Amino acid sequence: MELDQEESSSEEPEQSDVSLPDDPESVMASVSEQKPSEPNVWKLSMHVVTWNVASAAPPKDLSDLLQLNNQDLDLDMYVIGLQEMNSGIVSFISDTAFEDPWSSFFMDVLAPLSFVKVSHVRMQGLLLLIFVKYHHLPFIQILSTKSTPTGLYGYWPSPAYSVSCLRWDLGSETPGRGNKGGVNICLRLYGYYVSVINCHLPPHIANNDKRLEHFDRILEMQNFEGYDIPNILDHDLILWFGDMNFRIEDLGLHFVRECIANQYYSALWEKDQLRIAKKQDLLLREFQEGPLLFPPTYKFDKNSNNYDTSEKRRKPAWTDRILWRLKRQPQATSYMSNPSTYFFLTLKHYGSHMMYYISDHKPVTGTFDLELKPLVSAPMITLMPESLWTIENDMLISYSSEPDFLSSPWDWIGLYKLGMRHINDYVSYVWVGDNQVSFSNNLHQVYMNISEIPDTEDYFLLCYYSSILNSIAGISTPFKVNAAAGVGQASQGPGGCKPWELGAGETCCSPSYRHVVPADPAALLLEGGPTE
Repeated sequence: MELDQEESSSEEPEQSDVSLPDDPESVMASVSEQKPSEPNVWKLSMHVVTWNVASAAPPKDLSDLLQLNNQDLDLDMYVIGLQEMNSGIVSFISDTAFEDPWSSFFMDVLAPLSFVKVSHVRMQGLLLLIFVKYHHLPFIQILSTKSTPTGLYGYWPSPAYSVSCLRWDLGSETPGRGNKGGVNICLRLYGYYVSVINCHLPPHIANNDKRLEHFDRILEMQNFEGYDIPNILDHDLILWFGDMNFRIEDLGLHFVRECIANQYYSALWEKDQLRIAKKQDLLLREFQEGPLLFPPTYKFDKNSNNYDTSEKRRKPAWTDRILWRLKRQPQATSYMSNPSTYFFLTLKHYGSHMMYYISDHKPVTGTFDLELKPLVSAPMITLMPESLWTIENDMLISYSSEPDFLSSPWDWIGLYKLGMRHINDYVSYVWVGDNQVSFSNNLHQVYMNISEIPDTEDYFLLCYYSSILNSIAGISTPFKVNAAAGVGQASQGPGGCKPWELGAGETCCSPSYRHVVPADPAALLLEGGPTE
């Protein structure tokens, strides 16, 4: 049994002078790095979620958490990190064979909104997910995923040897210990290097030094030997969040709760262990955070908004945090008036969501605007599906490639329904090498057997997957397959139809023809790319 080292309510040390909370708008502005004005940049909106879910299943509605009802927010990207997912042996084995309930839930909600899961990584109770709007897919390359355990001396026993060590019981859903550490996804976003880390650090107020050691350990382990990836400290953005477990020092339980009740949060800031550590640690100081203008997110009685009423009566703390670190940008000089790189992150909102009761933690979210001058502005592959084909013939797909694109026999083109959940959620696919029929001057043609094409009224996309890049290299515009039925008319061509004379949105009158109607992006609320 672990000994609880939290401060109890019996000790009330003298309090220092109390300062009133700063103005929220001025505090928020102070944490957004001042950026020079720069024309012709693209703006992406990113929503970050961190939540210790305490082994709970997803609730029915997460609209507020995901900002689904915010009409003023047009998001491009979700980054979601969970801690303490159910890692009991039965659940863990089930989640390994199938999608875990949380991943399935987020895909169910986000896929109809044109978000695609591009990567995930899980280590026991830690889960990290990244979703993007589908039109960003050709500009995102997943470079690496990594797990860094720090519990049990950094050693993860296999299930066969973990019964006594982790207290796993085949008949139990109780999560085992040793679920501390971090999971990381390294990617390139429009040519810029981005690392995303979800962590769970050691608990208890007395373990602050251990938390800082684990923080350093996780950072040190993000090496990419054998890959053409720079050191993590040379990445353009490090996004680090999770249940960091930092506590409030010195101040007594009653005083802390009074400050929370009166929203005097700034009276607690100076005793927050993370803020104290940032003053003393040069590297940690480089990580920014938004103002803590929301109630501490731990520890609550489950199914309530009441702070811990158990015998332990743990002192509230901001354990759940979102940090970021930007690489220093080159400054314009007399020799370089217009730097080629431009990459800035602006925090728009940082807060908690008190309406969720399933855990003893409240979730924390941060919404960011990412402004960048893309280093890659055109996809490596441009896909052009054939506009018409008969039901007796194969579908012809044309595509062109950039001169420096390296193809592989393992490349493939997938046919997806609009609203696809993840990269492997294709309806059918073809190997590019096996099904190629012609090519010239970087223009290639492959065919897809008609038996692989669904006879449905849905909208579709074509995606070219590069095995070398390990990502989508090109994506088509949405199109619709109309299987028209009717009475054939006497005219030139099979079935009395003149497909070459059809206008936009029209279909052949013969059931022996299919017409691919390009989707109207405006009508579908589907953007073709970032707004310049």
